Amino acid sequence: MTLPLLLRRAQLPVPRDVAALSPLDRLTLIYVAFTTGVVLAHLAGWRHGGLPYQLGGTMLLANGLLLVAAAVAPRARCLKSRGFIAEWYAAIVLIGLYAVVGLLNEPTAGPAPSFDAMVQGWDFWLFGLQPAYAWPRAWPHAWLAEFLSFCYLLFYVVGVASPAVLWAIGRRAEARQTIFALLLTFFSCYAIFLLFPVAGPPYFWGWAEGPAWTGPLVQAARSVIIDGDSWGTAFPSSHVAGSVVALVFAFRGWRPLGWILLVPVLGILVAVVYLQIHYAIDAVAGLAMAAVASFIAPRLCPLSDPFKESP
Repeated sequence: MTLPLLLRRAQLPVPRDVAALSPLDRLTLIYVAFTTGVVLAHLAGWRHGGLPYQLGGTMLLANGLLLVAAAVAPRARCLKSRGFIAEWYAAIVLIGLYAVVGLLNEPTAGPAPSFDAMVQGWDFWLFGLQPAYAWPRAWPHAWLAEFLSFCYLLFYVVGVASPAVLWAIGRRAEARQTIFALLLTFFSCYAIFLLFPVAGPPYFWGWAEGPAWTGPLVQAARSVIIDGDSWGTAFPSSHVAGSVVALVFAFRGWRPLGWILLVPVLGILVAVVYLQIHYAIDAVAGLAMAAVASFIAPRLCPLSDPFKESP
């Protein structure tokens, strides 16, 4: 028996589920590899004091679990249920991944490093002022503040509704492509946050005050930032990028859904600046991210053959 033949017989077969990784699985594995590298760099003391080993180990364990989920997802897609969890697993843990960004960017002691001064300079160069500071103080309208706060609070509804409605009405390929596009957008934003942390206006300027800013929805939107924000996640605006991508693929998948989401998405685009949550350049960068993701996602995850479905 020749040596090549012996090696071929001894070689373990490649599992079919590994060979059947979908575009979403590959995207998730790339993000896991990237964030693992960032966590290891922080453990070594990159940017600010070394990351506590217990926290770093927990993050690496979470990455390992996400890696396992991506690796076994192809087998789940063979189930008669059409593998709902196999398509949604990364989206389900997205909020947790967002929290990890803040934990990595903000040191355990001392001031958190950020590039806010640079981004504020871009805003001033582009607009001649700081729109996120000047606009809410020049136009303090209670009804506008409440409406835009309502739109801002609908962000998670918009992001979930776009793929969920498509999935519910049986347009599974369109739903999968929408999920992929959204995760491509968010993972790209998160990667930028980790390399280029920008805290945003709430951390450097006091909130606008006065009767226009005392409404319950305004206070709810501010509470989301105060209690649920992650440090260094302002540039680009993932709210703008994610909601616009959700809108684009809603229109592509089922036009009536796009029309339903249009008003809240336009409201989010204005709200992030008017409510002093993001710099104006953050919103512009978010639009650019959405444009790139909307162009690239259908090519990386085509409707025609995202993966082979079982009958």
